[in-house]
Amino acid sequence: MRLDGKVAIVVGAGQTPGETIGNGRATALLFAREGARLVLADRDLESARETERMIREQGGEAVCFEADVTSEADCRDLAGCCVDTYGRIDVLHNNVGIGAGDTGVTQLSEEVWDRILDVNLKGMWLTSKHVLPTMRQQRHGCITNVSSAAAVAAVGLTAYKVSKAGVNALTHALATGNAEYGIRANAILPGLMDTPMAVDALAAVLGLDRSEVAAARDSLVPLGHKMGTAWDVAHAALFLASDEAGFITGALLPVDGGQCAKIG
Repeated sequence: MRLDGKVAIVVGAGQTPGETIGNGRATALLFAREGARLVLADRDLESARETERMIREQGGEAVCFEADVTSEADCRDLAGCCVDTYGRIDVLHNNVGIGAGDTGVTQLSEEVWDRILDVNLKGMWLTSKHVLPTMRQQRHGCITNVSSAAAVAAVGLTAYKVSKAGVNALTHALATGNAEYGIRANAILPGLMDTPMAVDALAAVLGLDRSEVAAARDSLVPLGHKMGTAWDVAHAALFLASDEAGFITGALLPVDGGQCAKIG
């Protein structure tokens, strides 16, 4: 019960269909098991409702909220929903991220660039903007942004890399700008993970069997040549949201099997 009594918003609490579990759903389930009451936000309301059903079957408490994080009105209403439902906001977990259509600098379209930056970076700013007044009034709170090892490692995805580097910078700004209110902000940098978005969706785009894509990704991981899972991200998120991390803010935590350690 490491989150007993806490109220958490998990943005991106649904997931892409696939054989494994996604980061957002795993985090929501783990938070609920550890005692948190949840608002599950996703643009795919039915997927969020599936997460809610799983939480309630395990004895947890959650409500769903349909939101597009690129809409300021939706982000404002999401924060309002949490306060109206539970009376407080202790944790904001920002898990939304896309990369479809991304490529090298000269091939990248303006439309894809704008979409990826809006969803991956602007969305985290907007959700943070609208939970902060409540957290400041409470004089405490925790914001955790899911960034990526791609923010600091070499990848062939231009807009995704830039957006996640921006998430790291936003996290620092949130941490330094809100420390006086007792609010912490940190980021998780997942590496190669075995999630539906990372593996199943990629296999479909490439026209390959899932096992082929998974094996190729496994071979690139320094730690045991095996990708991480959404539960690895979820346990990092649980630690950062808990009181055990009460003196940690502005941290960028790699969860990557040593990928970032190879830099330099």
